[in-house]
Amino acid sequence: MAALGLEQGDAAGALASFKESCPKLLARGDVSGLTRTADWQSPCDIAKSWPAGSAIGFFTQHFETLRIGDGNAFATGYFEPEIAGSRDRRVGYDVPVYAKPPELVREWPSSTPLSARTGRAPLGRKDATGEMVAYYERSEIEQGALANRGLEIAWAADPVEFFFLQIQGSGMLRLPDGSIMRIGYDGQNGREYVGIGSVMRERGLLGEAPGQYAGSMQGIMQYISENPEEGAELMRLNKSWIFFRELTTDGPLGALGVPVRRESSVATDPRYVPLGAPVFLDLDRDVADGLWIAQDTGGAIKGPNRFDTFWGNGPDARRIAGGMSARGDALVLVPRGTRARLLEQ
Repeated sequence: MAALGLEQGDAAGALASFKESCPKLLARGDVSGLTRTADWQSPCDIAKSWPAGSAIGFFTQHFETLRIGDGNAFATGYFEPEIAGSRDRRVGYDVPVYAKPPELVREWPSSTPLSARTGRAPLGRKDATGEMVAYYERSEIEQGALANRGLEIAWAADPVEFFFLQIQGSGMLRLPDGSIMRIGYDGQNGREYVGIGSVMRERGLLGEAPGQYAGSMQGIMQYISENPEEGAELMRLNKSWIFFRELTTDGPLGALGVPVRRESSVATDPRYVPLGAPVFLDLDRDVADGLWIAQDTGGAIKGPNRFDTFWGNGPDARRIAGGMSARGDALVLVPRGTRARLLEQ
C-alpha cells in the first residue's frame, strides 16, 4: 500500500466518500465474491472517527490490494450535466422527461424454458394477451408511446442535450425562473445500449483527418448539431431509454444509493468490484490517477477492469468527462485479511 504514493487531498476525498458508503456497504452483499459484509465492519467503524488530515494512514493501515484479472484498466468519465428544462410543458420545452412506467416489469416470458431462466429475468411489459414482450424502444417513446399518461415529471428544451443527460444517468434542469431541479436515474427500458461514438468511428465520422469530428462527446454533439437528420438516426440506434425521478439530495445518486462526489466516485461492474470498495487507478491521464470509491454502475461499464470516473458538474466537468479515455493499471482495496482467506478457498 505504501508504494502507491497516495496524496493527502485525494485520500481525504476518498475517505469522505467511503464514510458515506458504509451504511449501504454494511447492508448489502458482495456479488463479486471477493468480500463478505462482515469484512467491512471494522474499517467502517474506524472510519467514523478517523481525521481527514491523516486519511492516507487510514487506507494504508486497514486495507490491502487485489489485482482483478490482469489489472489492465480502461476508464472513461461521466458528469452531471445541466440543461434547460421546465416542470410544465411550455413553448420551447417539448422533450418529455418520464418517470418509470408502472407496467415496466422484470419477468420471464412464458416461452422461456425453466432451464434457461438463469440470472435476472429480462425487463419488459405484458401485451394485450398477458404475454411478456420487449418494452418500447427509444424511437417508439420519441414517437409518443408514453404520451398523455401523466408520466412527465419535467420537459427539456433540447433533445440532443437530453439524450446525453440520459447517457450520464442523472443531471440538473435549469428552470425558467433560474432555479435547479435535480433528476436521477429511476430505471431503464431494458433495451440495448449502443454507444453512438463507436458507430460514428466505424463510419469514419470521428478522427483526426480533414472533415472528421473530434472523438469526444463534444465532437459527437457538434456532428449531430450540424447534421440533424443523420444525428437523429444515430441517436435512435441507441434503443435504451432512461427514466427519472426528482432528487432532493446534494448530488446525483449512484447505484449504491449515496450521492456520488467529484473525483472520488467511480462506476464499476459489481460482479468484479465490490460496491463501496476503494479503487486505485494509475492511468495515462494523470488527472484520473488516485483513489476512487466504487459507488455506481453503468450499462456500458462491464468487465473486471472497466471504470467510469465521476467529475461533478460545470463546464470543466463536462470537458474532462467528455474527453476521458484512459488506460493503465487498477487495484481494488479490500479489508486486511481478505487475500489470505481467498487463497485458502
